[in-house]
Amino acid sequence: MQSGTITSSYLSHYRRLADGGGAPEGALPVTGAQRRFLLARRLDPAGRATLVPLFFAFPAGAVDPDRLRKAAGHLAALHPALRARQLVLRGVPLQVPGAPAGHVERVRPRAGESARDALLRALGEWAADGPPLRFFLAADGDRDVLALVLDHAACDEQSLGLITAGLTDAYRDGPGPRDVPAAAAADGLAAYRDAVHLQLAAEERASHPDALAYWARRLAGVRSSTPAPVEASSALGTGTALRRLPLGADGGRATAFPVLLDACATAARALHGPGCLPVLGYPWGGRPPAAAPVLGCFLNTVAHPADEDDLAGRAAAWWEDLDRADTPFDEVVHAARRAGAPWSGRLDGLLTFEDLGRRPPLRLGDATGREVHFDGRPVQAPFAVSVSYGSDLLVRMAWDRSAVPDHHAEAAFASLTEALGTRTAHPVPAP
Repeated sequence: MQSGTITSSYLSHYRRLADGGGAPEGALPVTGAQRRFLLARRLDPAGRATLVPLFFAFPAGAVDPDRLRKAAGHLAALHPALRARQLVLRGVPLQVPGAPAGHVERVRPRAGESARDALLRALGEWAADGPPLRFFLAADGDRDVLALVLDHAACDEQSLGLITAGLTDAYRDGPGPRDVPAAAAADGLAAYRDAVHLQLAAEERASHPDALAYWARRLAGVRSSTPAPVEASSALGTGTALRRLPLGADGGRATAFPVLLDACATAARALHGPGCLPVLGYPWGGRPPAAAPVLGCFLNTVAHPADEDDLAGRAAAWWEDLDRADTPFDEVVHAARRAGAPWSGRLDGLLTFEDLGRRPPLRLGDATGREVHFDGRPVQAPFAVSVSYGSDLLVRMAWDRSAVPDHHAEAAFASLTEALGTRTAHPVPAP
């Protein structure tokens, strides 16, 4: 193990606590991404967790809450990440798997509220001491909308497919948490423990001096700035925009992400103005090669300077970045600052990308949920772009209206989608 890295220091503190009997029985370490989410929650004035919500429309009355509660509990009994409590003890982040539970809550709109408003309110009232997976069900005219919501510390993109597939099976067959054999639960816990330790070992290896020197050079020119505040009268909540774009004949799958990154970089420069070299962040990663395909949070946030390179140059730089994409974000920030970059680690924009081919549909009994999008939740940066890759590109953008004027954000979104429409039809060749 390398000395002097953030990961090695964390593991040293964790082992000292665990070996000394100061940790709860069965406590596990957390991955680098989980450390970030825990820190964000502790720094948030309201102690809010970072959530991943999916919304599905079902025919009215098609979802049986009791059956769904049993299915959720069954899934939690199989997957420790869905029954783990995140905590910080003596300054050391930990996760402690507990008893499985299913949480399904019917949300009734208040006077003047729509189903969307009621569900977003329920997410805003998320309590930190409940299970990482929860469901909220609201009537919306002749349909019901089911919100499947996860604490991000318990999931990543790969996990979403495991959850929709697992829920579909458990809801159909009817087992509950007590129907999981003890041996199967023990095997699941062992596989999760191994995956977490393998992830930490991978993060430690990726923190070698050459990788840190690379990221210090990559971020040397960063010049972040906060967009000028808008007038208080218009600084209300989160602005949103959505558009669907067709794909080219070949789908552009091999080059979709660098094209998206380039378009987002252009939008970031437009929003932040001249004299600023903003930094985008995007999640990347998966299970370590030797790990079982367990459910959990195994990703890293990769930093991307939004310079003025052309698409081919940005694609080449992105491929270079991927060789060091496992270097933990906090290590990257420290390396850049040690090299003199005036960067706090604050991200000027976020990009998330989901390949819908990896997520089976959510089928509850005889009904298949149709995914709908209820935007409007607070964003973790001045703006965030989320893209879903399926038979077309669904592009959504959200922005903090207290930092970004609506007309600037809307112009940036129009520029982004125009660039995507052109570049997905004629993508840059992969190196």
